[in-house]
Amino acid sequence: MIPDIPVSDLLWLAAALAAAGAVSGLFAGLFGLGGGAILVAVLYQLFALIGVDEAVRMHLAVGTSLGVIIPTSIRSLSAHNRRGAVDFAVLRRWALPVVAGVVLGSLLAAWVSGALLRVVFAALCLIIVARMAFGRDDWRLGDDLPKGPLNALFGLAIGLLSTLMGIGGGIFGNTLMMAYGRSVHQAVATSSGLGLLISVPGALGFMWAGWGARDLPPLSFGYVSLIGVALLVPASVLAAPLGVRLAHAFAPRTLKIIFALFLVAVSARFIWSLA
Repeated sequence: MIPDIPVSDLLWLAAALAAAGAVSGLFAGLFGLGGGAILVAVLYQLFALIGVDEAVRMHLAVGTSLGVIIPTSIRSLSAHNRRGAVDFAVLRRWALPVVAGVVLGSLLAAWVSGALLRVVFAALCLIIVARMAFGRDDWRLGDDLPKGPLNALFGLAIGLLSTLMGIGGGIFGNTLMMAYGRSVHQAVATSSGLGLLISVPGALGFMWAGWGARDLPPLSFGYVSLIGVALLVPASVLAAPLGVRLAHAFAPRTLKIIFALFLVAVSARFIWSLA
């Protein structure tokens, strides 16, 4: 049963969602990310506030985040492509294994518990933070991205882990591309395309995984809340081009630190919820 909420609280919630959408769009353009880490954390708290059962709350947050990432990724990819920075050859090589990983992640989401999903999200957030804090841009695994089985394995892992986290895969794509000698701007631009490869089948997969689930809020298609998508998308789409302009204007070290601190706080919150 969804409780009655005062109008003033609803207005604050709408404002918080709009702000979260804007920040996620900014990060989508700035780092080639879908902003999913921000969206999942905000949506999880929102669904808790309106009384969504804990058994489906994390699934709903992840699925809704993937739904929001779809238009954000389209806008971000389009803006980067106009600057000629997207390597579509890399996206074509990754397409099939990434989608296969998304399908596998969606199948896992149909039976894993919300608690396990929170553990996966928190652990991967901390790994991302460690990469941001201690990784160096001059670290190299090779001179060019691999082909064949290793390429397929990378794509599968990106799709699987990103789907379970409800993110667009930009962090993983950025890390791999820069580790194989690509410039940061090309890595960011190309990784924005991963958001589209992941979010479309991922959102459809979470719709399927949650179809018929009990205790979902109104206007939910499986584990995707249409209300959440409708509130978050406009601000997210509008902010994405600003992130693109910033990405091509300066090295966003300060924002990377802020984002890393945010991920630490999110991880701590999810770990605390398991106690």
